Amino acid sequence: MRITPIGRITIFLILGLATFFLLKRFSEKNIEKSTDKHDSTVNPIDSPRQGKTGQKVDGNVKEKSRSFDYTPEMPVNGTLRGVVEVGATGFNAFVIEMDKQKRWKMISKDFGRSLAYENLATTDDIRIGLKKFFSTMFDQGVLSRNMHFVISSGAQREPKTLVISNELKKMGYIVNLVTAEQEGKFALRATVPLPYQQNSFLVDIGSGTTKISWEEDDRLRALGADGSKYYEHGRSDADVYDEVKGQAAHVPGKKTNTCFIIGGVPYSLSLQSRASPEERYTILDNPGRYKAADKKMACGLNIYKAVADATGCNNFVFDADANFTIGFLLSLRERE
Repeated sequence: MRITPIGRITIFLILGLATFFLLKRFSEKNIEKSTDKHDSTVNPIDSPRQGKTGQKVDGNVKEKSRSFDYTPEMPVNGTLRGVVEVGATGFNAFVIEMDKQKRWKMISKDFGRSLAYENLATTDDIRIGLKKFFSTMFDQGVLSRNMHFVISSGAQREPKTLVISNELKKMGYIVNLVTAEQEGKFALRATVPLPYQQNSFLVDIGSGTTKISWEEDDRLRALGADGSKYYEHGRSDADVYDEVKGQAAHVPGKKTNTCFIIGGVPYSLSLQSRASPEERYTILDNPGRYKAADKKMACGLNIYKAVADATGCNNFVFDADANFTIGFLLSLRERE
């Protein structure tokens, strides 16, 4: 059969159209595959499963800890001063260098390891133990006249502290009794840096009492509540939570940008996220992210949560060096 010229043209048109539609279909499939491939990779910046640091916070991957970028001014030609806190559960001792402008740095710190109440059975044991305790501080260069003693508000409830106080007085030392309100004010002075005082407050979770303080109208305000050993007094978690939350609610909203937090339980929490043993400032996680290792920590977390819930603050900065006894030293000249 012979194909006419018109037939040839028709065949070519049919083949051309078939080729066009085949190429178009092939191209569309490639585009769909390419689109699917790109959709499977989510921009980490836009992903809701990313924390502020860019690391995943779900599953077993821990959120990278944030850093607090502040460096305190160092003292110039300072004097060594020592302070011993007779606390509710033992002794804490600190040696700092402090200059006339109240700039200070920590030289040494000992939290309750040097002397335990259990070893102080008699007055002779107390006297011998205290002398050994002091010698370490004297060896560092602290003069006797620059050694100070304070008994915390929580410790004043313990019968043993009265005996210790009397022995210190017999040895020629002045023993300072401080209230929970004074502890809060001293802690604020030592802990909250000047640039942060306009928008920050302080929480000190002690064993005996919790102190909440801030500066308002050029005055230091301080409130108290039960401490992390409230379980020893038969108080319930709910009662203490309500008490602390009620006190923390008095902190003005403009002061809740940052909370500087200190105390035994915050210290234990900081160990879980501290970048290095030398790190002074550690930003703590939300209280709900921690698991309590013991009853005291569980109670401390209950207090921490009450403060967070009352203030809405989510920026809690632990200071490994500051405490209310340092604030006591900073206030000495003003009090004399």
